Amino acid sequence: MISVDSDRVIAIARSWLGTPYHDQASLKGVGCDCLGLARGVWREVVGPEPFPIPPYSRDWGESGPREVLAEGARRMMPEVAPTDASPGALILFRMMPRAIAKHVGILTGPDTFLHAYERLGVIEEPLTPTWRRRIAFAFLFPQR
Repeated sequence: MISVDSDRVIAIARSWLGTPYHDQASLKGVGCDCLGLARGVWREVVGPEPFPIPPYSRDWGESGPREVLAEGARRMMPEVAPTDASPGALILFRMMPRAIAKHVGILTGPDTFLHAYERLGVIEEPLTPTWRRRIAFAFLFPQR
């Protein structure tokens, strides 16, 4: 599977900047959560979503041992080692040690990433050591 042009992924992701945070939404300029941001970028980069996303609770990541996000991404995207992730990659974060990965972002540079964060909406910020050590998985957007 060949990945798409990273500059295109980054430009599309940045077009979501300023979108307000809204649980389970995925509408540019209207509202999204972190998964909704990734879904919206997917639709613009790759095309229609391959399967519907079931409703999920705010605490879904605390219930169960399965890496639900990583399993879903693996079905559609080539996986790379987090240390090999480059700009344009989708990255999954563990928000607490030994917890499952439940937060999603997109690398926009070697030390920056974009994500939807509660109360802040879609923002781009430095990939600080604190954020970097939380990266659990990385994936590339495939070509159409």
